[in-house]
Amino acid sequence: MTEEPGLSDQYRKSSPWPLLIALGLPLSEIGIFLGLYPVAVGGLLLLLGSIAGILRETEYVSSPWPVFAGMSAVLIAAGIGVFFYVGGSVDGGAVTADGLALRGLSIATAGVIGVVGAVVGRSRTRAQPGV
Repeated sequence: MTEEPGLSDQYRKSSPWPLLIALGLPLSEIGIFLGLYPVAVGGLLLLLGSIAGILRETEYVSSPWPVFAGMSAVLIAAGIGVFFYVGGSVDGGAVTADGLALRGLSIATAGVIGVVGAVVGRSRTRAQPGV
């Protein structure tokens, strides 16, 4: 019998990313469809961060920050597109929107937070020795 059941000799550790992806996807969907904006933003950030993390763990990328920033930029574009497509408008700094347009803004907000977080995260990992 093996000392660690469920793990093969080739893979000596398990990954937390599949669980986080499985949590981020429904949270983002529930938040967007039901109009729960903090849940939507948090779920989208969890989903994108988990995807970037799993790409880094499997060594497809050397750093997760550019991937996270790129996916966040896609969220910004998609959120702004949804906002204007469903009839949202910006008049003199005032945002006029109904429920669907505000959902687009929640998607764009998650993208903005993701881009800022990626820039800050990348600068902080460069400042740390040995990373």
